[in-house]
Amino acid sequence: MSSFTESALVKKLTDLNPSQQSIQTLSLWLIHHRKHHVSIVKTWLKELQKISSHKKLTFMYLANDVIQNSKKKGPEYGSEFSKALEQAFRHVAETCSKEGKTISSLDRILNIWLERGVYGAEMIQTWQTALHSAPKPPEVEAAPKKKRRTEEHPPKSSSKRPKSSSSSAEKPEKPKEHVKSETVEVNGTVETHVTLSPHTPVGDPPEPEELIKALIEIENSASSDAAVRERIANLPVELTEVSTLSKIEDKEAAHKLSREVNDALNLLNEYNARLCTEMEERKKLQNMLKDFQQEQRELMAQAESRLEEYTKKVTKMREVQREIRNHLKNLPDLTALPDVTGGLAPLPSAGDLFNIH
Repeated sequence: MSSFTESALVKKLTDLNPSQQSIQTLSLWLIHHRKHHVSIVKTWLKELQKISSHKKLTFMYLANDVIQNSKKKGPEYGSEFSKALEQAFRHVAETCSKEGKTISSLDRILNIWLERGVYGAEMIQTWQTALHSAPKPPEVEAAPKKKRRTEEHPPKSSSKRPKSSSSSAEKPEKPKEHVKSETVEVNGTVETHVTLSPHTPVGDPPEPEELIKALIEIENSASSDAAVRERIANLPVELTEVSTLSKIEDKEAAHKLSREVNDALNLLNEYNARLCTEMEERKKLQNMLKDFQQEQRELMAQAESRLEEYTKKVTKMREVQREIRNHLKNLPDLTALPDVTGGLAPLPSAGDLFNIH
């Protein structure tokens, strides 16, 4: 990777675009140069405040990628970004208050940080407050008033079909809002952003460590506990047959059977509870695997596309290399040229011309 300079960082931030490849490439570069984390976060915040509003969400996605993926190598970025994020969220709120998609996407990032324990609940709450600190624009405030007017006259419009058809026409707007929360608009072009985990509308793909941990926990689940299953299988028949009660002849035998039944019930209840927990864990694991598989498909498709792109570049460079070699072969050998001076003295140098005796 190229060496770190602040000017190089500014150039890379300027060239950053909302694609997953662009964000991940710069994120890896920043993590590689994590010893400069103080300068990097400071420059990131300064450039965030300079760029146009449509690019601010991309900068926040970059910060998210760096924070989450740098945890394995050290806490530097998580700690340093925590000092700048309140100012960053407040700035985005003030400059992007009309862009509901940007605010909802940042809300989603904060919820993911909370769920994954990236930051504490108190810190997340502070940033959510900063994110929603900007006053709503007049256009946004006017919309609910119109809605209230339509709600004030339901009896008059309920019997009229034109009114009901207009209300049903509003329903398709909901899916559009859902789609917007998953896209980024840049210079009028809408692109799907896949970095929050880049990326899938179904859910956020888990980290490999999370997936491995979940698989290990499933291996130690209730259904694989052979010892408990054997204990349940070997419970005496007397505990499940009511007819055995007629064979009890004294209190001591009754108390003994009662204790055995209670113990068996506790064993079964505990095991059933573990089985219920296992079912929930398996459902979660199924979703994690589905999201992880989807992410791997996307990454594989991007890798294949990248491979094809760079294979074409290699082919072109080889063609240039071949042309250079051919050109070198056609150049004359200056050492083999005849002597054209005819034995005359060489021309005087500049020093000889200006050398005044």
